[in-house]
Amino acid sequence: MLSYIIWDVNPELFSIGSFSVRWYGLLFALGFLLGQQIMLYIFKREGKPISDIDALTLYMVIATVLGARIGHFLFYEPEVLFKNPLEVILPPYRGLASHGATVGILTGLWLYSRRKSSLATQQTFLWVTDRIVIAVALGGCFIRLGNLMNSEIVGRPTDVPWGFVFVNNTEYLQIPRHPAQLYEAISCLFICLFLFWFWNRYKQNTPRGSLLGIFLIGVFGLRFFYEFLKEDQVEFEKTLALNMGQILSIPAVLAGIFLLVVSFRKQAALQSSGKNR
Repeated sequence: MLSYIIWDVNPELFSIGSFSVRWYGLLFALGFLLGQQIMLYIFKREGKPISDIDALTLYMVIATVLGARIGHFLFYEPEVLFKNPLEVILPPYRGLASHGATVGILTGLWLYSRRKSSLATQQTFLWVTDRIVIAVALGGCFIRLGNLMNSEIVGRPTDVPWGFVFVNNTEYLQIPRHPAQLYEAISCLFICLFLFWFWNRYKQNTPRGSLLGIFLIGVFGLRFFYEFLKEDQVEFEKTLALNMGQILSIPAVLAGIFLLVVSFRKQAALQSSGKNR
């Protein structure tokens, strides 16, 4: 009996002449589509203008792609970014960084909330980010599944019975490896479900910044540990005590802890002042 899994999936779903549809692109788009439906449900439940969903989706798409592209070149290939900045927006899109996407999304949502934080809509920055991270966590799940279909971001060699032999990845020896992409996909799915449960319990009374804090701690805290199971993405990481993914995850986790502590302190203060009236 085999003690590993042969992973020989074609990254192309289908092709017509020179045009091809890849699993990664399909899953990437599916993440946005389902995320939009999640936000539509939340807007309806909290009485926000449904007409704002299209604008929010547009901000999210642009911010995610630009942030992920700039982040990839800035963190992993800075020489390319400074020599040819147009590679950020020109195909082929061969590099996307989740840390860069996070910065891009937060920037995009800050710009969005500046237009929507009036008394009429009350979509402040923390209100929006606390809800959007539910959709972002689900999107992260689909993106990591896309990485799995591409046989990229592979794990280190392992003897666990669920190790994957990535046949289509010729960069490394064809031996069983940790399916690190699958680990992260499953983690993102559970984080999405937990965040949705948390929001569904409190809705309008959700402590501001709490869901964003949980997201940052959960996603990037686990990312820090998963990096020990992954092969380094670029050569210079072999000279570092921690790889780039771990270095960038540390401030994200610290920011999440700060947000979580502040949000619950403010919530406790509000409840206390309410009782004393």
